Amino acid sequence: MDNIIEIRNCSACYGENKVLEDVSLNVRKGEFLVIIGPSGCGKTTLLKMMNGLVPPSQGEVRVKGECLSECSLAGMRRKIGYAVQGARLFPHMTVEENICYVPGLERKMAKEEKRALACKMLDTVQLPPELAGRFPRQLSGGQKQRVGIARAMAAEPDILLMDEPFGAVDEITRKGLQEELLALQKKTGITVVFITHDIGEAFLLGSRILIMKDGGILQEGTKEELMANPKDRFVKKLLCV
Repeated sequence: MDNIIEIRNCSACYGENKVLEDVSLNVRKGEFLVIIGPSGCGKTTLLKMMNGLVPPSQGEVRVKGECLSECSLAGMRRKIGYAVQGARLFPHMTVEENICYVPGLERKMAKEEKRALACKMLDTVQLPPELAGRFPRQLSGGQKQRVGIARAMAAEPDILLMDEPFGAVDEITRKGLQEELLALQKKTGITVVFITHDIGEAFLLGSRILIMKDGGILQEGTKEELMANPKDRFVKKLLCV
């Protein structure tokens, strides 16, 4: 399977604080990679490296064969969906305008085309088309999160980066969103990199799970591989074994 993201010996610092230390990672095309670990271990920084929001202080990041330090980051980011906790929709834009924002940067879209795209994406995340004209303040938490995923998917990206996207919704809504995301990933074949604090969520979603601690990768593998051979006491505690 081809690598769609390559992290090569990357470190990252915020001031004098080193957040990542010599991390290397390949993300294979079409896989669902889940990253889990305690707060402050470098998960979000690693994810942001993948779309150039955080440049490495050393090392190299390649996406679809291109080195991020040498390509147009604006152009590359339009090919990468990005969804975070709380959705963070543009409050002054309607649902339709939020969903069509990135595709609208790529090309001029007629009013009818925007409405068709918004309705298609709303259907993809199982929301009714009449929500297209509403503003984020008029949506529930679960609806906002679904619209956030629809917006991230609207430009038909090859990669979807997700930073605890379901952390702000209730348990019932969360289970529904998890099931929808899995079905969507299987249907489209999109590559997903997903951050969570919840080992149950990691086991449910991940075709591969990456465990991080203290700015590095501690262990990686499938659920079965990790359960059969946890590396140390920390991993055993995380896995509840």
